[in-house]
Amino acid sequence: MLNPSRHLQAMIDAARAAGAGLMEDQKTLDTLEIRRKGPADPVSAADERAEKTLRTLLAAAEPSFGFLGEEGGLVKGSDPDHCWIVDPLDGTANFLHGTPLFGVNVALARGNDVIAGVIYLPALDEIYAAEKGKGAFCNGRRIQVSKRNNLSEAALACGIPFEGKPDHDLFMHEMQLLTHRVGGIRRTGAASVDLAFTVAGRWDAYWERCTSAWDMAPGTILVAEAGGRFCHPSGDDWTIDGGAILATNGAVHDELLGILKEAKAARR
Repeated sequence: MLNPSRHLQAMIDAARAAGAGLMEDQKTLDTLEIRRKGPADPVSAADERAEKTLRTLLAAAEPSFGFLGEEGGLVKGSDPDHCWIVDPLDGTANFLHGTPLFGVNVALARGNDVIAGVIYLPALDEIYAAEKGKGAFCNGRRIQVSKRNNLSEAALACGIPFEGKPDHDLFMHEMQLLTHRVGGIRRTGAASVDLAFTVAGRWDAYWERCTSAWDMAPGTILVAEAGGRFCHPSGDDWTIDGGAILATNGAVHDELLGILKEAKAARR
């Protein structure tokens, strides 16, 4: 069973509170205020309310930590080493279409090192939590990545670039190399969901480019603590500001990474 630290418990409580608000907001989509940050990139009043909930509760738990949110940006704290990193509503387009595949992301970073992470999927009522060295858990039960080691049997998840995003041609090269070699490729539209499902063994791997720290940070420690591996799709070490991720069960990591590198080389 999960025995969370004070900080992780605060993250869990904050994510649940934000998620509860999102579930209420999704009942009123017809009247929800929505604006656009860019092409195919909506933000709603629900995003902003959820981020306010997270910021309020996390600040109450540890007011000295910095706060990096998707909607409000970075607010530095008196403690220069620690920062909360949150995405109050990951999968906004899904949410606005009434789809249940969206999540709340909360991470705690010490410098560039993510030391705790929470992903809450409100519509599924699944809360994934991990601290460094303590394992990964879903609703208090320990979980591990899958053991499938053959790409022909593997279910992969990916991020597909949409309007306003780069690397459309690279993605097409990846599909050309992968579709006839894998058991299936999925696209849920939310990094939080894909990372959580990889941690739980529902997917065997997930990769995406043009992402932000708040999309990826909690998922990285969850994957590692569940026995998986993660890196940049180039093979370089993953960094908070690296803008891309490949997360796997470990068993298919090297083969999948090799194919992604091959696709990158073929585009040149």
